[in-house]
Amino acid sequence: MAAAVERDRLFLGIDVGTGGARAGIFDLAGRMMSAASHAIQMWRPGADFVEQSSDDIWRACGDAVRQALKEAGVEADRIAGIGFDATCSLVVVDRDGKPVTVSPTGKEEQNVIVWMDHRAISEAEEINAGGYDVLQYVGGVISPEMETPKLLWLKRNMPETWGKAAYFFDLPDWLTWRATGDSTRSLCTTVCKWTYLGHKSSADDSLAGWDDAYFRAVGLGDLIEEGYRRIGTRVRPMGEALGDGLTEQAAAELGLASGTAVGVAIIDAHAGGLGMLGAPVGGRAPGAEELERRIALISGTSSCHMAISREARHIPGV
Repeated sequence: MAAAVERDRLFLGIDVGTGGARAGIFDLAGRMMSAASHAIQMWRPGADFVEQSSDDIWRACGDAVRQALKEAGVEADRIAGIGFDATCSLVVVDRDGKPVTVSPTGKEEQNVIVWMDHRAISEAEEINAGGYDVLQYVGGVISPEMETPKLLWLKRNMPETWGKAAYFFDLPDWLTWRATGDSTRSLCTTVCKWTYLGHKSSADDSLAGWDDAYFRAVGLGDLIEEGYRRIGTRVRPMGEALGDGLTEQAAAELGLASGTAVGVAIIDAHAGGLGMLGAPVGGRAPGAEELERRIALISGTSSCHMAISREARHIPGV
């Protein structure tokens, strides 16, 4: 009986891209049983401004999950675990989890600065002129699509939003927080987009990964004074179980069972990179040496070249 129960377990993947949310249901062998998608609204209130709504994104996730369950013909209680991936957009919410505007329109629902938003070009240029040590991990040059230039832009241009915001989330981390109530951040999102130094942190000291000198120098010293509570006091590897799983409210909104396990999230391109880099060729999985010689091209609204190595390789522009 136990074997039968194990065999019946299914897993749910929720991918939030630039234009929509997708849900896929998979069996233990990784075979996809069904998939569904739902569009996400986007606003462009000015040149270089691209915005979305976290409430709209969450509704799209729920619609996609329900449709995927229906098409697979399975009950919600067969889903044993949920994994989220998403774009590296910046989500801003207050203490109650309600949206805080990031838009020149002042509309609260527009609380997501989409990854490709370039409003913080001058802030990025200013940061790059400082030549800070953390920049070597982003190829020596930070992009306006990364989060610290956007945070600096918000602080300077929307002080009310800066003061009202209780949390600044990378979208993948907002999704797991919305699902579980656990504000743990992903090692993937924080290292890749927030200048977090993952190799300096530990399971007992996540704060060691934040570089105080960098945040102070670029004008974000108040984040240090707050103990980094708005951008992450606990950072964990992708896939690790979060809290007590899906909350009752989130379960009702997604059409799933409360308590369903939820893993720490990952950036969408990196999720694709895991699958491609580890893919077997000729029926044989790659060994450690082969993995260091592989590169994957992950394409969507943007294209990302993904590779891995045991040791740090500081390459200009990469």
